[in-house]
Amino acid sequence: MIELPEVETIRRDLDRECATKRIKEVEVLIARAVGGAAQKTKIVKTMDKAKIESVGRNGMLIRFDFDNEHSLLIDLGSGGQLVRTANKDEVHKRTAMILGFTQHGQVRLIDMEADAEVSMHETAKILEDRPELNELGIDPIEEPMSWTDFGRHLHSHSAKLKTLIMDDTFVVGIGPMYADEVLFHAGLRYDRLSNSLTTQEIRRLYRALVETLFDAVKYRGSSVEGSHYVDAFGEPGSYQDHHAVFQKAGDLSPRSRRPIVRSKFGGIWTYYCDQSQV
Repeated sequence: MIELPEVETIRRDLDRECATKRIKEVEVLIARAVGGAAQKTKIVKTMDKAKIESVGRNGMLIRFDFDNEHSLLIDLGSGGQLVRTANKDEVHKRTAMILGFTQHGQVRLIDMEADAEVSMHETAKILEDRPELNELGIDPIEEPMSWTDFGRHLHSHSAKLKTLIMDDTFVVGIGPMYADEVLFHAGLRYDRLSNSLTTQEIRRLYRALVETLFDAVKYRGSSVEGSHYVDAFGEPGSYQDHHAVFQKAGDLSPRSRRPIVRSKFGGIWTYYCDQSQV
């Protein structure tokens, strides 16, 4: 399970580790991940001897910006890993691509669920090539907004809260895990209508959204049961140790001290405190 805090943790690690590194060689081991054989040739050629200037992010896509005015976009999918390794480290059987540097090792894309995607673009034309990125909603980590602007945005919709905050055109990168955590900390039920919230409830939801995501990044993401997530050094996150409700059905709620319950919503389990979320 990979959501915004996990992608941001990896991005920050790779920006510190890879900025100013020059590519020595690129090896694509799974052509499907890069769009086939023709795209494989293009990607390998474009990165040849290029220097990484920075590692950024467009929504949930990690972006390597090179000094030749091209950028590599990587969508980790549901189980992708971007791991910093030494050249001599054993290559995992699901490794899709290896970026080797002139000094200090490699970065490997490991595609655990066979749904990672890689594409190369002229940096200035990313939004032209990927128009869906123009439709992304709020990015609470990259570009925070005021709670009043958030409230206006919220009230312009009439949707159930969990459905809305999991919509990338409303907020970027929130999946079932962080949706449940945010709504618990806000004291709001998953099926409340967005345009029914009072001013006080909007402020609680905004604060819970921002604080939950920033805390999750602080603790380097969540590595929960069934997840392949590790950071850029191959280490699991620890925010799962701070989860209040997600995957905790039957445990006592930190707020009401009554058992956390779960219900199916939109075909997936939703975890919440029935006593304190209204």
